[in-house]
Amino acid sequence: MKPDFCKRKYGLILTAVLLLTAVLAGGITLWRMWLKPIDTADGTYLYIDADDTTDSVYNHIRTVGDTWTATGFRLAARLTGYRLHTGRYVLESGDNGLRLFRKLKQGRQTPLKLTLPGVRTLNRLAAVLGDRLMTDSATWAQTFGDTVFTARYGYDTATLPALFIPNTYEVYWDMSPEAFFDRMAREHDAFWTERRRQLAEEAGLTPIEAVTLASIVDEETANNGEKPMIAGMYINRLRTGMPLQADPTVKFALKDFGLRRIYHKHLEVESPYNTYRNTGLPPGPIRIPSIAGVDAVLNHVHHDYLYMCAKEDFSGTHNFARTYREHLANAARYVRALEKRQIK
Repeated sequence: MKPDFCKRKYGLILTAVLLLTAVLAGGITLWRMWLKPIDTADGTYLYIDADDTTDSVYNHIRTVGDTWTATGFRLAARLTGYRLHTGRYVLESGDNGLRLFRKLKQGRQTPLKLTLPGVRTLNRLAAVLGDRLMTDSATWAQTFGDTVFTARYGYDTATLPALFIPNTYEVYWDMSPEAFFDRMAREHDAFWTERRRQLAEEAGLTPIEAVTLASIVDEETANNGEKPMIAGMYINRLRTGMPLQADPTVKFALKDFGLRRIYHKHLEVESPYNTYRNTGLPPGPIRIPSIAGVDAVLNHVHHDYLYMCAKEDFSGTHNFARTYREHLANAARYVRALEKRQIK
């Protein structure tokens, strides 16, 4: 065999081996980037917000997954002209780089369960939403204080808590304030059925007024069984023109929710929420009331009590009275119990 022929033969074999090695290496690389299951715990979430870029998403994927998957994402993004979609995306067992890229490219995010709490202030609600959703708390607070924006939904800054029905909702992490308000308006309308509106009208209340009263009832007790009794007492006061004289409204006016006893000096606070100095309901709810609180107002007990005082056993329930004299006796027992426990 001639030397030149041997050299060519061995050169072809070497070239073939090198090509095969390159193909295998490339195949393994592509498999690692796009087909290999992601090296992360099942149920891990990837969050992409409006400030993210392809490079920052690459870093996010490296954090929750691995470098190979992140590299595959960046390569696919550059090849396809990927446009960012904000959202919360779940990484599931069996996911690979190619599936993750498709999920991100198509914006197929995973919804979350948002529990809307019965908070006392809209600033607190802003903090809760800022913690759970993409929009920060400062933006939520600004939205709640935007009178032009809230007017679109029929509310002002005082009555706005009446829009929200405390419940658990399935929402998207990147929902805008507009989308959130639209959703809350739909939930509000679904809650306020014809029957509930009829009951409010029979009680002489609008839905906003019913929610305002419910917020006071909720602050008076956590005992759902007693709430219809308390609601009935306050409705009696409204009908007779008697001031509500509700301690929780004074706490709200003072923005001091930790007060355990209300003294005469507290009752002097100048505020439309002070129901000792002003007759009728306050300008709006003093919290986002519970559904049980609203239904307690709508289904209040019909009785002739005008007074109530916390029971001296600190059970969270109340003694009711028809006359002021009976009420003073109940109040005296409660004051003695406070003093015995040295509660100031």
